[in-house]
Amino acid sequence: MQKKERFRLLLDYFTRNFPEPETELQYRNPYELLVSVILSAQCTDKRVNMVTPSLFDRFPDPESLAVSTSEEVFTYIRSISYPNNKSKHLVGMAQMLVGEFGSEIPASIDELQKLPGVGRKTANVIASVIFNQPAMAVDTHVFRVSHRLGLVPMTATTPLAVEKGLMKHIPKVLVPKAHHWLILHGRYVCLARSPKCGACELSSFCAYFEKKQKLENLAPNPTF
Repeated sequence: MQKKERFRLLLDYFTRNFPEPETELQYRNPYELLVSVILSAQCTDKRVNMVTPSLFDRFPDPESLAVSTSEEVFTYIRSISYPNNKSKHLVGMAQMLVGEFGSEIPASIDELQKLPGVGRKTANVIASVIFNQPAMAVDTHVFRVSHRLGLVPMTATTPLAVEKGLMKHIPKVLVPKAHHWLILHGRYVCLARSPKCGACELSSFCAYFEKKQKLENLAPNPTF
C-alpha cells in the first residue's frame, strides 16, 4: 500500500471516530499546561495529574514560581521522574517567562525553546494545543506508531525526521488533532511491548500488522 493511501485511511478513520481529541494532561490555562508538559517528559500523564493540583495551589502563576527555589518545588514533584532537574527547569522557566516575556506564554516555537526545560517536543505541544498551530510533537508514542503504521520510513531515526515525514502528508488544519490521535493510539492500542493488533481498527492498512501476518503465514505448521 502506498504511503499516501495509509495517511488517507488514517485521517479518515480518526476524523470520523474521534473528531475532537484532547490532551489528557489536566490544566486550566497556558501556564499550567506548560508546567505539566515539562513534567510529563519520560513520565505518564496520570502521574503528572496527581502532582499538579497541589503544585498549582502553591504556585498559581509564573510570578509565584519565579520567586521560589528548586528545593521547594522538588517537595511537590518528588514522585515525578527526574525531579531534581525538572524543579530547576521550572523555576528557571518561570523566571525567564516573567523577566523576558511579561509572564505571557510565547506562541513562537523558537521562543518557547528558549525557556529552560522546553525542547522541541514541548514547544510543539504548546504551539499546537494552546495556539492551534500546525506543530507535530513527536514523543515515544508518536515515534512508534508512525513507524509501525508505515507512515514514515525506518530510516527516520530521530524525532525531527519523523516530524518532518508526518508534516509532509497531514493537512495543516489536522496536525493539532493528528498529534493527539497518534499519542492516544500508542498509549492505549499500539503498545510498545504487546500491541493490541486484534483489537486495532487500523490493522487493515498497518505495515507492522501486514508484516506480522506474512511471517505467521510462512511459519511451518507443527507436526505431531
